[in-house]
Amino acid sequence: MTTSTLAAMRWRCFEGMPLVALVTGRGGGVSTGPYESLNLGLHVGDDPANVVENRRRAAAALGLALEDMVFCHQTHGRDVAVVDGRHRGRGTTRTEDALPADALVTATPDVGLAVLVADCVPIVLYDPKAHVLGAVHAGWKGTTLRIAEAAVEAMAGLGAEPGRIVAGIGPAVTADRYQVGDDVADAARDCFGGDVDDVLRPDGTGRWLLDLWAANRRVLAEAGVDPANIEVSPVGTGPGTPFFSDRAERPCGRFAALARLRPHPV
Repeated sequence: MTTSTLAAMRWRCFEGMPLVALVTGRGGGVSTGPYESLNLGLHVGDDPANVVENRRRAAAALGLALEDMVFCHQTHGRDVAVVDGRHRGRGTTRTEDALPADALVTATPDVGLAVLVADCVPIVLYDPKAHVLGAVHAGWKGTTLRIAEAAVEAMAGLGAEPGRIVAGIGPAVTADRYQVGDDVADAARDCFGGDVDDVLRPDGTGRWLLDLWAANRRVLAEAGVDPANIEVSPVGTGPGTPFFSDRAERPCGRFAALARLRPHPV
């Protein structure tokens, strides 16, 4: 990933492709206190006027007006919303009209997709031949429910093929900081048929360390995405990083993965 303006990061895997995809960081906004400064979450206790201004700045970094963006009301489930021009503006200035889903997919250029995170995994998916785009929010529940696979399937409904999809997995809580209990460990075992050595390990205290990056990389691969086409962020969340962490810093802001299709070249 490379650093961009507005404290954003971009995946190298999408370079030269007709889309814009980025992950916002902490800097470049107007929020103060624990939300300093580019908090994009309306639901975390920040001044809504500041959040809307921050969202306008983030949309501008994507090359869009805020009114062209679509935000989802994330439920930590497996629901995917198929988005087109009719959905422009949903969830942008209030949570009540956000789309209830943990992933958004579209084949419509210049409609911005946004997923909010602060330890959960943001993922952007793109099929360069079908010109189909997806953005995914994957917490531990969504990960073990295979939300990334559901997004791939929804993209296939728009003409994408899993083997052509390029995937950018963004900053998230790192495995050494993500201690979980038996309930989460059992969900991971159910997801992967008990074969969890690459995603789950004991922490020595009777609890477990879950690797959300590895788990989502594996879900994507099992959904048919070529592992060679998956890029994972080298940076996690939390203190000393450009990215908010709810586990480490609550209350805190939310950063986002944002993506839009450019008009497909003829």
